[in-house]
Amino acid sequence: MDVKIHEKYIKRCIEIAKNGLGITRPNPMVGCVIVHKNTIIGEGYTSPYGGNHAEVNAIESVKNKDLLKKSTLYVTLEPCSHHGKTPPCSDLIIEHKIPNVVIGTIDTHNKVAGQGIAKLKAAGCNVIVGVLEKECKQHHKRFFTFYNKKRPYLILKWAETTDGYIAPTTKKEQTPIWITNIYSRQLVHKWRAEEQAILVGTNTVLQDNPSLTTRNWKGNNPIRIVIDKELKLSKTYKVFDNASETIAISLKLEDRRQKENAKNWNLEFIDWNLNTIAEQICEVLYKKSITSIIIEGGQQTLQTFINENLWDEARIFTGNKTFKRGVEAPKLKGRLISENTILKDNLKIYTND
Repeated sequence: MDVKIHEKYIKRCIEIAKNGLGITRPNPMVGCVIVHKNTIIGEGYTSPYGGNHAEVNAIESVKNKDLLKKSTLYVTLEPCSHHGKTPPCSDLIIEHKIPNVVIGTIDTHNKVAGQGIAKLKAAGCNVIVGVLEKECKQHHKRFFTFYNKKRPYLILKWAETTDGYIAPTTKKEQTPIWITNIYSRQLVHKWRAEEQAILVGTNTVLQDNPSLTTRNWKGNNPIRIVIDKELKLSKTYKVFDNASETIAISLKLEDRRQKENAKNWNLEFIDWNLNTIAEQICEVLYKKSITSIIIEGGQQTLQTFINENLWDEARIFTGNKTFKRGVEAPKLKGRLISENTILKDNLKIYTND
């Protein structure tokens, strides 16, 4: 069959897989289509965690199961070969005697890592691997980063003025001073719904008292991670309400009284004497099984991750405002992958190569 035909159906797999963004973790958001005589007869994507995998949903959607024996199954990621919350998808493919399987990319998770492909081949399936591999790896970037690099996928995000500031030097009220328009801010809430967690530093909470929720977009609120080195923050701040779980990352406590006071907090500790603050935070989040996170500020927090070269994407708004003086925007070097205009706001997205 023509390679272009394979690419056409893998593109469709990626397209429908995006329906699982933000709801499948820690499982990858896989897409699957089943084709018989150049016609799609079944489609499926990964259900919320604990539910069916994409291949199961695609096979179940086929009305005439007899056609499966003469069909080709396309999938973004290698079918699993182990028992988890659900049985192995490779076994189901073999059970239905699907003769042809086209896979976007190998699953590098140590529980799979080629074993699903080997099982399919041993059963007599004609398996093709690596169709639109780059695109499929990009699609599964959160999953691969978490399992291969042992840390979450890290997205930096900030808004700066046309003269390069992210905040004024001083302000009168404990609320954010908006640099971007309402449509850009709604997009940020959409992003929050897509990622598992959001992180800010102490000063951001003290200065802005943010909620860090998805109140302007339908979706789950992210887990809130707050850096609070010296436990300056009280439970009166919005980040400690019941809208979502909040984890505070603090200095290791030596004083017994401090430890007693900290018992009512969801606290994790790192060593501030080391020059690996971002790395230690990533280790904490990995142990918490957090697969992706948006880092929203402030300047010192963002620059810490940049300086330790711990970031994967940077999403930077430039609003149609000037401050003339204030807190300077972080500095980074990355490869520009997209640029868009949202009314008068400019949005640039960089990747860390």
